[in-house]
Amino acid sequence: MSPTDTPALNRSREYAATTQSGYVMLLVSLALVAIAAWLFIGAVQGEGPPAGLPLIGALVLGFLGLLILTGFYMINPNEAAAIQLFGAYKGTDRNEGLRWVLPWLARKKIAVRANNVISQTIKVNDARGNPIEMGAQVVWRVTDTAQALFDVDDYREFVNAQIEAAVRAIGSRYPYDDIEHLEITLRGNHDEVGVELRSALIERLSVAGITVDECGLTHLAYAPEIAGAMLRRQQAEAVISARKKLVEGAVTMVEMALSQLSERGVVDLDDERKAAMVSNLMVVLCGERDTQPVVNAGSLY
Repeated sequence: MSPTDTPALNRSREYAATTQSGYVMLLVSLALVAIAAWLFIGAVQGEGPPAGLPLIGALVLGFLGLLILTGFYMINPNEAAAIQLFGAYKGTDRNEGLRWVLPWLARKKIAVRANNVISQTIKVNDARGNPIEMGAQVVWRVTDTAQALFDVDDYREFVNAQIEAAVRAIGSRYPYDDIEHLEITLRGNHDEVGVELRSALIERLSVAGITVDECGLTHLAYAPEIAGAMLRRQQAEAVISARKKLVEGAVTMVEMALSQLSERGVVDLDDERKAAMVSNLMVVLCGERDTQPVVNAGSLY
């Protein structure tokens, strides 16, 4: 094997464990204890066979009945129990209620219900290098108990660490905002970013037997040190965009006015007066304040 080769990860796989209904075994245990008590009483009173045999039988059956009691455990809804024999994984029991296994088998319970995590706010540099703050909300659950328990050290800590890593990766992949709406941005495309974040988390958490049902950004803002500057930049970009729309609309209206005047023969204007009319209309249409018209009572020329 060359130094660059690495062995494949030996992943655990969940499978069903061989267990019994606890209610049936409870009846068996009670029956053994009852028989042991009957034999013991008979041995003490000296009835039936020689007292030694019933006494031995009572001790054996009583011991078995009490030993059976140590194999009971309870599984709540949306809970599972991983069965182990001297550290070796022997399957997972997902049956609810009172359950029983051989007393020398260890049981390690794990919740398989949905968990909701809101990550801490972290600072990330977006695709344009601007420092931003991000936080995410993730709904996850365990799908493979063997991987969650035996393939990672602490699956809950593993989830928190991978959420932070995925948020950092997504945050650095896209810009915070785009005034021209030509790119996918963190602020303007929540659905697309959420879908990509969920896919990244599912891939990262698959090693721990965990899936993600839902996720999305809960906090998104510029870092405090540049928030004021970026706010002024956004305001300037918004003003420029608004001015651009105003100019485009004004040019269209002026062109339409000149065209209709010429087509209907309302008035004939030479180039100089057309230029004056265009200037006046542009001032009226693009000005921020209401204009005060000057009425010409004399001849146009």
